[in-house]
Amino acid sequence: MKHIFVNLKRFEVSRKFGGICAMDSPAEWIEWIISESVKQGLGCMNELSLTFLMPESLLIPAVKQLANYPVSETEKIHLGCQGVYRENIRPGGNFGAFTTNRPAAAVRNIGCSWTILGHSEERKDKMGIIGEFLGNGPDNGKLSTEGADAVSRIINKEVLCAMETGLDVLVCVGESAEEKGTGCLEEQQERVRVVLKRQLKLCLKGVEEQMEDREVIIGYEPIWAIGPGKTPPGTEYIDFVSSYIKEVVYEMYGFSPQVVYGGGLKEENARAICSVKNIDGGLVALTRFTGEIGFYPEDLKKIISECLKQ
Repeated sequence: MKHIFVNLKRFEVSRKFGGICAMDSPAEWIEWIISESVKQGLGCMNELSLTFLMPESLLIPAVKQLANYPVSETEKIHLGCQGVYRENIRPGGNFGAFTTNRPAAAVRNIGCSWTILGHSEERKDKMGIIGEFLGNGPDNGKLSTEGADAVSRIINKEVLCAMETGLDVLVCVGESAEEKGTGCLEEQQERVRVVLKRQLKLCLKGVEEQMEDREVIIGYEPIWAIGPGKTPPGTEYIDFVSSYIKEVVYEMYGFSPQVVYGGGLKEENARAICSVKNIDGGLVALTRFTGEIGFYPEDLKKIISECLKQ
């Protein structure tokens, strides 16, 4: 089974506002995405679990559109949100004072079954807030460790809120260029182990108590390799990281998680990355990088097909 997560980021913003969406209506766009994905047969492909992670405003039309098709054509498609707040709505507790925030109960009530937490963009945002508070900027040396730990502890609260509400969780971890450092792979390995173990220890604290009912998948994001013009790590590096993640999570929490590559699958790299022994799938964002740049279900099918070629 390969787990493919599609992070739609803010791809629903139309071109007239500076986005990449060819449609002016976000609701019509996500309805088209879901409809075309079903027509491409992505909801019934063998050995596939496909999860769309999307902004909250798109969830209701996506849920409604998915319901228009028989379960036999959609059973492999799941819907998720792009994060949850660190506090939650609970019976007998806070019933709704969460202006601007996204409690897990709200998205579960809409129809989500997954969420992504700890994505590099979320970590960057939280680190930026800490940096503004300290007045030193996000690249301050002291902030890079203590601030990162604080962010991981916040993500842990988000993880627990999501799981207790009935959401499965994709938790992202990864190292920056500075944390990886220079030198050969052997010289980098110990530095990378320290960073990943610290993130996993803080982000996953307490998850073992809910693992019987929920699923936790780890997304590995090599932050230093993400972005236009960046080269993804080689398969040896990805195998080293993914095997270490499984090893250290089992050591600390008693389960061996599935690990997906979070650096962005493309048609040209999907087969190689998904053939790595300890990789169980990956994240997809844009599917087309030239011409009509954007996300297209027909291109997604090509990426998935490459990923499933073993």
